[in-house]
Amino acid sequence: MDSIRRLLARALASLVLATVCIAPVSAAYAADSANIESAFDSTFVPGPAPSQREPTYRDPFQAQLAQLANGDQGRIGVAAFDLASGRSIAVLGDQPFPMASTSKVAIAATFLEMVDAGRFQLGDLFPMMVPVPSRKFDGPVAPVRAGDYYAAQSLIDMSLTHSNNQATDALLAAVGGPAAVNDWLRRTGNSGVHIDRDIATLVRDDGAVNPATTIDTRDSATPMAMVRMLTGLYQGRWLSAHSRSFLLDTMARCETGKRRIRALMPEGLVIAHKTGTLANTASDIGIISMPDGRAIALAIYVTGQGGKPNRDWRIAEIARAIYDGYLYSPASLSPTTARK
Repeated sequence: MDSIRRLLARALASLVLATVCIAPVSAAYAADSANIESAFDSTFVPGPAPSQREPTYRDPFQAQLAQLANGDQGRIGVAAFDLASGRSIAVLGDQPFPMASTSKVAIAATFLEMVDAGRFQLGDLFPMMVPVPSRKFDGPVAPVRAGDYYAAQSLIDMSLTHSNNQATDALLAAVGGPAAVNDWLRRTGNSGVHIDRDIATLVRDDGAVNPATTIDTRDSATPMAMVRMLTGLYQGRWLSAHSRSFLLDTMARCETGKRRIRALMPEGLVIAHKTGTLANTASDIGIISMPDGRAIALAIYVTGQGGKPNRDWRIAEIARAIYDGYLYSPASLSPTTARK
């Protein structure tokens, strides 16, 4: 039994290192969820000695990111994509993580697609969805009531810049609920992102699962899938030019998460991003506009780490490492191999 425990401990220590990869983004998105779960489970099964399965790194950037995203104190998922070169870097990039409020980007995009189709206008009025007190898990959907009415433009602004949950649920109700957002995600090829509950229910029932140790696929995204969605939105694949600009400009005014992606970045850098926070998890996703004109899409999901300040700091460190890595060594980013 002691030998099994030692093997499990060694496997856990090498979890992040064994899953770091840099490859063209198109190949990374090909993994399906069954293979992801299988790969995760196999990490905890005794196998070859760690020295036989540690990856080799072709540059310090890869090694640094693996170190910063070490999952000894909770799972950490990272993905980044250079829209100019087509190179990506990931740690647990195909493993599901809780989206929390990062899902609000997909909800806003679904609404804006309907604006482009003529179903809505940004000046249309909708009521805030105000939660009605209820006990945890008391029914599949938390009760809400209609509140004050606001224009859709204001609701999107409140949702993305201040992470207002009532404004988000107003938009979600307007488009037709989680099923409508999932339909947009399916049609746009973003199958690694999906929504199961409105924000009121998500918040009411928060804490049922520890994301640091357990994969819950509800209201989840893989870091690579989220980066793919951000990339498509930035490139204008699914929204009109006006809706694209409105979405990205609003994300660039995000007021939450000042200790996350933005914390260690150079002053004046344009970052269109959205944060997420739930029990034992913190996240930040977005687009960094690099000084040389390139755009880097990134998604960082952190669990555990001993508390929220530590999670925020880990996001900040990882984000700065990604910025520096792409800024100073873009030509060195290439596929890496791991000894199994």
